[in-house]
Amino acid sequence: QVTVAESGGGLVLSGGSLRLSCSVSGLIFDNYAMSWFRKVPGKEREGVSCITWNGVESQFADSVQGRFATSRDNANNTAYLQMKDQKPEDTATYYCAAASTCLTTVQGLDVWVDYWGQGTQVVVTS
Repeated sequence: QVTVAESGGGLVLSGGSLRLSCSVSGLIFDNYAMSWFRKVPGKEREGVSCITWNGVESQFADSVQGRFATSRDNANNTAYLQMKDQKPEDTATYYCAAASTCLTTVQGLDVWVDYWGQGTQVVVTS
């Protein structure tokens, strides 16, 4: 059974930082790219970032470029999303996903996603 579990969400002040973690089990972790999406009620889901299976390449949505970073620890089956200089518009539920490729993540398309986490809430207050 595959499990994808996000953690680290919470309340942060505008300009602050937060790190999300994504712990994965039940699959060969380094066979998958790891994507982060976010969703606000009433809005389209947004692809935030993606990191390739070996951590060599990463991609980011324009809205978070320069503020967010992603990384992974293949030895511990965990991916991370480091968020800095956060803005109220970063408020959303953040989802981690194991995907076959990063090809369409930042375009917001989930066609390559194989497994989803349950999401973790991030609230940025001004």
